[in-house]
Amino acid sequence: MAICWSKLKQLALGEIEATLAALPAPLRERAQKLPVTFERVPSRALQADGVAPDTLGLFIGPEMVEEWHVPMPPQIMLFLENLWDFAEGDEDLFRAEVHTTFLHELGHYLGLDEEDLSQRGLE
Repeated sequence: MAICWSKLKQLALGEIEATLAALPAPLRERAQKLPVTFERVPSRALQADGVAPDTLGLFIGPEMVEEWHVPMPPQIMLFLENLWDFAEGDEDLFRAEVHTTFLHELGHYLGLDEEDLSQRGLE
């Protein structure tokens, strides 16, 4: 089921805002400063760097504890068309996957690795 790009962005933005609002205040304050960008799918450049074409989200940049020591600012990228495909065109499942993927990438920003995230149900 196809969906227009503006609708995908609207759904994703609403879910990110709701997810941020539910975080504890100190974490919410840090997370709100972390840019989140929406892309359709990973670019050719990202794929050339080893990012799989069906990746749902990506954290780029230094972890929070290293932030002040490197020139590249951290950010989260969510690949909305991949998330939509993963959700098989179901809006509720799409929002749930945006929520999980955002928290997964936020976890990387906070210094968690894949095993830590898996233990927290954020695979």
